[in-house]
Amino acid sequence: MKLVVAIIKPFKLDEVRQALTEIGVHGMTVTEVKGYGRQRGHTEIYRGAEYIVNFLPKLRIEIAVDSALADKAVEVITRGARTGQIGDGKIFVTPIEHALRIRTGETDSDAL
Repeated sequence: MKLVVAIIKPFKLDEVRQALTEIGVHGMTVTEVKGYGRQRGHTEIYRGAEYIVNFLPKLRIEIAVDSALADKAVEVITRGARTGQIGDGKIFVTPIEHALRIRTGETDSDAL
């Protein structure tokens, strides 16, 4: 089992969710986050005053998938989230040692 964590631009969520649903991913956790990478924020003008926005709004998507599905999930997230502009995001994949569905007691792949 793998945990796939993707940091994406907020307006790309629907495309990514739909693409993941099409390959059989049925659940995800989405969190509103702020951060920056190479983009290093941007400058905005508000009421005539210029100010720097250091942390940009992003979404963090977390999905737990069977190891066989992890590469496909990364591929569809990449395709759905890509704009070709700086700040498109990152994807991290880590192993999951154990999973448990609280309601039924199912474990590991059955719990996904």
